Amino acid sequence: MTAKNIILIDRIKYTLAQPRCRTTALRVALFVGTVLFSINHGSAVVNDEMSNERWLSGIVTYMVPFMVSIHGQSQSQGRPTSV
Repeated sequence: MTAKNIILIDRIKYTLAQPRCRTTALRVALFVGTVLFSINHGSAVVNDEMSNERWLSGIVTYMVPFMVSIHGQSQSQGRPTSV
């Protein structure tokens, strides 16, 4: 693992530890995830056709915007120091 990757991972862990950042990421995930879930799985929910695999996919649908928000917030906190 390179030094830049270690800095990035440390910055993301720091961001995850901040309550304000987690709250923002949760709000983003709920809004964006719900829109995406409705587009991708809405008809399956309405028609009672959700399989275990689709439910797992639905969970990931919320996790992705959460992690993208955390990553974006970690990047906005400044550029990594050179190593």
